[in-house]
Amino acid sequence: FHTLLYTKSLTWIHLSNSLTGRHPTSDTSVANLGAAPTGTQTQVQLVLFFPFEYGNNVVPAFPPKKIFTLTPAEVEQRREQLEKYMQAVRQDPMLGASEMFNSFLRKAQQETQQIPTEEVPLEIYLSKRQKVTVNILTSDQTEDVLEAVASKLDLPDDLAGYFSLFLVREGVDGGLTFVRKLQDFELPYVSVTSLRSSEFYIALRKSYWDTAYDSDVMDNRVGLNLLYTQTVSDIERGWILVNKDQHRQLKSLQEKGSKKEFIRLCQTLKYFGYIQFDPCVTDFPEKGCHAIVSAGNNELNFQVKLPNEQMKEGSFKVTRMRCWRVTSSVPVANGTASTSPCSSAKCEVKLELAFEYLMSKDRLQWVTITSRQAIMMSICLQSMVDELMVKKSGGSIKKMLRKRPNGSLHRSESQQAVKSPPLLDSPDPDREQIVKLSTKLSSVSLRGISASNSANDVSGNDFHGNYAFEGIGDDDL
Repeated sequence: FHTLLYTKSLTWIHLSNSLTGRHPTSDTSVANLGAAPTGTQTQVQLVLFFPFEYGNNVVPAFPPKKIFTLTPAEVEQRREQLEKYMQAVRQDPMLGASEMFNSFLRKAQQETQQIPTEEVPLEIYLSKRQKVTVNILTSDQTEDVLEAVASKLDLPDDLAGYFSLFLVREGVDGGLTFVRKLQDFELPYVSVTSLRSSEFYIALRKSYWDTAYDSDVMDNRVGLNLLYTQTVSDIERGWILVNKDQHRQLKSLQEKGSKKEFIRLCQTLKYFGYIQFDPCVTDFPEKGCHAIVSAGNNELNFQVKLPNEQMKEGSFKVTRMRCWRVTSSVPVANGTASTSPCSSAKCEVKLELAFEYLMSKDRLQWVTITSRQAIMMSICLQSMVDELMVKKSGGSIKKMLRKRPNGSLHRSESQQAVKSPPLLDSPDPDREQIVKLSTKLSSVSLRGISASNSANDVSGNDFHGNYAFEGIGDDDL
């Protein structure tokens, strides 16, 4: 759910506006439930019928209303309360998958952008030079669009779960930035058109990390072509390292049309299947280091440039990350966060991904990455954990989401076998207990930057434990 906090889309701000009754262009509207200009009936259903349907012991308490008109500061405070409420609901597997909650999110996206339900064409890119156009409804969620793409390509239903839709941005230099993986509740058409820029588009890409699943995909002609196209694109953009001899071998296989052999050879190359992020800044091994971070093979790979210009490379395994969090910091005015954090073109939201890593048997250390793609990095970590847990339970990633007859979403049996972990004990007695890992996403905390608000001054409630975390000994490092 936190992916909608991406600073260019402002979608989460719009969702908060819809809940608070505040028009996107107004900072002084009454922040009372039921005072919203649109979606009032859905909002009331969400608050009144959720406890009735699931019980007060399951549904988190909704922030209380106030009778009188709120000041701008009180409006912002209520929006923060509503943000926490929405995150709490979304993180519960049962509530987050409910048709009532997803219906609310669908309507909120459409109403905020004032996009009616109608049939429209939507372009989905397979590479920079290849794309398909599917006819969808503006109200179609991500899985609906993915199914339409699979049908257009003649990709079998049991392979659709191997792929996902991503929001991508193409830079002026032709470089690609993977902004985020589109989530279940998102409306892809609304997400991409609301950005009002031709730089953004939706791309299809494999969504798994274990290369053993490549065999399943390559057994199908369409799946083989998709994987081949992605691999060629990754080589062209420099994500996969290829030396001259390997390049000659790959070119020979291309000329013969040997796509399977081409992919098999690429599987032996460094960074095959990795997603590379834009240059960022990290505090490891020391503060202020510039780095290139890539996600793949159940790890985050760092290529770090030290202050002395020396280059270092290392990897952080997801199974050794005890927990992680994403924070989003906004500029402040007079010690308080702005009531409209991204209303100005000059506003820059600072995103950070921080994870606690088991460096040795008895030593945990925090590593922080400052990047505009911190949310995407978090999504990659979460999907790695989900995949490890599905594999550990003996399940399959095939068609991981299915639809009930009434249209509501539910997880397949293989996903339901992945249980939320117990609470983890914190090694720091001064830190609050770490909350359980969400089966959906990690949370994002929107906070202001002030003299007393450091990047490391964070609440334990915003951390998520990693159920795939494994204890190791010094000999294993």
